[in-house]
Amino acid sequence: MKKICVFDVNETLLDLAALDPEFERVFGDKAVRKEWFGQCMVSMLVATITDAYRPFGEIGAAAFDMVAQKRGVTVSEGDKKAILGKVATLPPHSEVAENLARLKSAGYTLATLTNSTPEVAKKQLENSNLTQYFDKILSADAVKRLKPAKEAYDMAAQSFEVEVQEIWLVAAHAWDIAGALRAGCKAAFVARPGMVLDPLVDTPAVVGKDLKEVVDQIIAAGQ
Repeated sequence: MKKICVFDVNETLLDLAALDPEFERVFGDKAVRKEWFGQCMVSMLVATITDAYRPFGEIGAAAFDMVAQKRGVTVSEGDKKAILGKVATLPPHSEVAENLARLKSAGYTLATLTNSTPEVAKKQLENSNLTQYFDKILSADAVKRLKPAKEAYDMAAQSFEVEVQEIWLVAAHAWDIAGALRAGCKAAFVARPGMVLDPLVDTPAVVGKDLKEVVDQIIAAGQ
C-alpha cells in the first residue's frame, strides 16, 4: 500500500506571521494580518458554496480591500502589492524541513494541496527551500473548487491513482480538516498557536502541537 501525505501550505508549513511587520507598517496594527486572512477564508467559502470560483490570489486581494475599507485606511497600490507579494516568500515554520525529511525517509510520498494557484505554490516552495521534499505540487485551482470542497481532496487522491481513504491530509485549519474527513481522507491536525478543532467535526486520527508531533504519530501508525 502506498503511504501518501498531502499538506496544506499556508500556516501549516509556512509562517504567515512573517507578514506582520508589513501589516503593522501599513495599518499600524500587526493584528490586521489575522483579520485579513480570516476575511480570505470567509470570502473563499462563500465563493465555493455559491459556485462562483475565483483564484485564491484574487480572493486575497479583495479581502485586503475589504479590511482596508472597514478600517478606514487608504492603502496605495504599491503597498498592497508589496504585502500580497510577500505571500510567495513566506518562511517555513522552524520544524518543517526536518520532519518532511523524516517522512520521506520513512517511505512516504509527499504532496502539497493548496488553494493557491500552482504558480504561487511553486514559488512558495522554492523560496522556502522545501521543493525537494515533494513529489507533487497540487492546487485546488485544477478542479476550480477550493478546499474544503470534496473535489479538491478527490483530485489529490486521483493524482496518485489511489482511493481518497488512502491519503493523509495534514493541515493547521479546522475547516480543512473537516473537508478532508468528510471527503474520506485520514487527517492530521497541526495545532499551531491559536488553532483549534471544530467540536462539530469528528476528531482526526492525529493531533499534534507542531509538525514533529504529527509526524511522530503518522509514522507510528505506519499507514
